[in-house]
This record gives sequence, C-alpha cells and structure tokens, in this order.
Amino acid sequence: MTKIKAIFFDIDGTLRSFKTKTIPENTKKTLRVLREKGIKLFIATGRAPFHIIFLKDLIDFEFDGYVTINGQYCYLSTGEVLNNQVLPKEDIENVLPYFKENNIACDFALLDGAFMNLKNSRVKWLEDELGDHERFIVLEDAYEKALNEKIYQLNVFVTEEEEVAFLEYMPNSKSARWTSAFTDVIPSDGGKDKGIDAIANHLDIKVEEIMAFGDGGNDIDMLKHVGVGVAMGNARDDVKEIADFVTADVDDDGITYALKYFRVLE
Repeated sequence: MTKIKAIFFDIDGTLRSFKTKTIPENTKKTLRVLREKGIKLFIATGRAPFHIIFLKDLIDFEFDGYVTINGQYCYLSTGEVLNNQVLPKEDIENVLPYFKENNIACDFALLDGAFMNLKNSRVKWLEDELGDHERFIVLEDAYEKALNEKIYQLNVFVTEEEEVAFLEYMPNSKSARWTSAFTDVIPSDGGKDKGIDAIANHLDIKVEEIMAFGDGGNDIDMLKHVGVGVAMGNARDDVKEIADFVTADVDDDGITYALKYFRVLE
C-alpha cells in the first residue's frame, strides 16, 4: 500500500461518540502517535468553523487543517483559507417560498453563526443526538436574513423522499445527506472531496497518499475519492458499501483498529 501522508476525519460518529459525546481516550492517544510519525491530520466535517470550537475542550490537540461546511470553507491551522464557496443566491431565492408554504424547518449556515426559520420534532431529535440544545436559534426574520447573508449551507429537515421536491427549486445545488432526519445542501460542485483536493494540492500531497474516516452520507464522496476510505462500524449502510474497509464502531476504537489493519500504526 502507498505510504499514507495525510488522514482526514469526520467528527460526529467518527472521532466523537454519540453515546459519550466525547472522543475516546485511545483515539486521542492514536492521534498523538500519528502526529509523532509525521502524518498530517485534518478534520472534514459538515459543521461550520464556529461549530467545531468545542474540539479544543475535547482534546488538547491542533489539527493541521480543517475542511468545514462539507468542503465549502477550508483552511489550515495557520489560518490560511484555501476554499471559500457559498450557495448560489438564486437557489436561495427560489426555495424560500417553498419552505414557508410547506412549513419546512431549515438551518441556514453562515461562517460565524447559523439561524433557523422554525423548530420541529426532527430538529429536537438532532439536538438530543448532538447533546447540544443551544445550537439552533430561530429568528422571526429568518427568510429576510437568508436573502441578505452569504449562506454556505442549508440543513433541511426532510426525509430522502421529501428532498426531491424542494431540490427542484435549487438546480445549482445538491444534497449531502448525513442522516434520515435531515440533509445538508451545498453547491453542485461542492463536497468534502473538493475540500480535500484544495488542501492536498496546496501541500503537494497525492490523493492516493490520503486516508479518510467517516460514517454519514455526506462522507461518501470523500471516502470514494481518497486512497483509503474507511467507514466506521456505526456508519450508514450506503457508506459501508462504498468504503475500502469497514472498521469497528467509534466507541470500540474503530479508528485505531483500521490504522493497525492497514499498518499505518504498528
């Protein structure tokens, strides 16, 4: 196998356990060993930059760079921004009336914050799943604000069947579904794979020298794109189907297990 020079990690359900709401101790140790071996370590998440500040409380560790908002905003630990892409304004304008008419909950992601038009049972489920009941803020003027801000991503709380209808209003965007309760919506030419390319090209790392870990539907393009794509044991079935390897659950040291299997760690 080609020597691995860089590894990208999804956060929720991959690095961070949904059960304990923290990073397993053995995973923390593994990250430090990888750093000592000279391997570059990156985050690849659907979260916006302001939503990953909590990582510093979970681990005393600085990653080399971050692919955030599903590849829409990517930067290095030095602060250098390598990708900065927002959703097409016309798609936002087209879909808002549909959301309003059908009472669809949507979280609008900015770089430094986010806001919602409304909350429902699906939103409350996600708050429980993430262990964060202060994340989603409902604004009375959400639709007006969405028209005047730079929107990087939509988190639309619809099922896979329901998403077909509203995406007709967003021809320049696509779905990057993480769970059955909602989908992330990003530009048609976006994705975690594009964010990885922005970082890899800048650091002169070949795609076959990259390994990635994920568990959600929004990780599929990333896992298919890199040299070794690993699905967590707790991943969705469609993620497992495309992965090069399915490891153990996040709570069963799945990351360490896969790294030993591929002899990245001895």
